[in-house]
Amino acid sequence: MKYAVISCSLNPASKSRVLAKAAADEFEKSGSVADFVDLSEIALPMCDGGAAYGDANVIALKERLREVDGFVVGTPIYNFDANAAGKNMIEMMGRDVWTEKVVGFLCAAGGGSSYMSIMAMASSLMLDFRTVVVPRFVYATGTDFGEDGVIQAEAVAERVSELTREVIRFAVGLRGG
Repeated sequence: MKYAVISCSLNPASKSRVLAKAAADEFEKSGSVADFVDLSEIALPMCDGGAAYGDANVIALKERLREVDGFVVGTPIYNFDANAAGKNMIEMMGRDVWTEKVVGFLCAAGGGSSYMSIMAMASSLMLDFRTVVVPRFVYATGTDFGEDGVIQAEAVAERVSELTREVIRFAVGLRGG
């Protein structure tokens, strides 16, 4: 089975990236390996419905993700929604990457009021690409992290571990393994 953890934040001090790195560590602890994809290191063009699909970075990332069975997507929540870089990446990767795959979400937000905001992205993946969305996600706020940016809330760290295990379980189940 192949897995990928995608950090959608473009902010160098991103808390969602901290969550994503924790998920990558959890994959390793489980004996699985997950390709860590950091969108801040990949210059993806904005989806224009046309020429952008031929961009070399789009082609390379699509090739990198095409054979992945399960994804964990870490995204910051801005203005009650997942960030634009993550949505753009989903649009640019399309059916070849997302159809009949498993995805779980890690969300970092400024406050507790946006906890349902990931549902627009989840619904889009389910309806457009028939992606199987793990029915649990991690939602963390700034108070869940120490001043050093490390996860300090034990409950959040445990939820990251649970989500990672569920992505593996769903992906294995979907593939009949």
